[in-house]
Amino acid sequence: MKKRNFKTLLIGFAFSPNLKANVFEATRLAYYFNAKLFFLHVGEKTKAKENTFLDILKLPKESPEKIEILWEKGDPVNVILSACLRYKIDLLLLGALKRENVLKFYMGSIARKITRKASCSVLLLIDPSIERKPSQHAVVNAFESPQTEPTINAAFHFASDLNINKITLVEEINRSEHDLDVYDDKSLRRATLKKEKIKRREYSRVNQILKKIPKSYKDNIKIISQSIFGTRGYSIGHYAKLVRADVLIMNASETKKTFLSKFFPKDLDYILRELPTNVLIIQNTN
Repeated sequence: MKKRNFKTLLIGFAFSPNLKANVFEATRLAYYFNAKLFFLHVGEKTKAKENTFLDILKLPKESPEKIEILWEKGDPVNVILSACLRYKIDLLLLGALKRENVLKFYMGSIARKITRKASCSVLLLIDPSIERKPSQHAVVNAFESPQTEPTINAAFHFASDLNINKITLVEEINRSEHDLDVYDDKSLRRATLKKEKIKRREYSRVNQILKKIPKSYKDNIKIISQSIFGTRGYSIGHYAKLVRADVLIMNASETKKTFLSKFFPKDLDYILRELPTNVLIIQNTN
């Protein structure tokens, strides 16, 4: 299994009430990933802003060795996407507090545009915190797609770096695959058997992926395989919220007009609209 490392991180920051929390969250993640961290402010650079930011930057105890601060002007989406390419960013962080108006700015249309176009993986932080809140449970999409195996691969390394001790691999099964008309006991039994057959098939497929992951990355993690039936994107988002997962790990959008993308073109849109928890979107660059 190829190890996926997040060696370069970037976070866009604004001078809003959640600035300090975003700084702590970003420096902490970069510290655990042993990564270089870029801070990017889209807007005018002033001495007052610079001093304010540098004062906050001195506060975190867990901080990476390499930090670079960027000040650029322009359209936020274009500036952030360009910076990700120019600095070869592995993971882009976007954060906002649920109750702040800035949530609409970072987590609304801008987040959708960035996550659809970003050249790197994206981590959406819905509740950044000054004090560390250790992540315990990651829900990972395991639906059938060429991107799923690299996503599961990345999920286990992400969990290892952050000491996450539980991973639930969710196989979302679209209703069109299992819907049968149920009108008597016989048809109910037939529908139940079909669902069980699909579950066994999905479990076998995911198990083959898990076999490729080194034992050392699985030893201290409780692994659950869960099949759910419903609309892709919406179902897994609802599930992650229901089980109170700390992070939901998803494939990036299908960029090619594959057979799957014709049926599931908006799976990430459901996630981005609801943001049931922190969301890590893995961009497969292979």
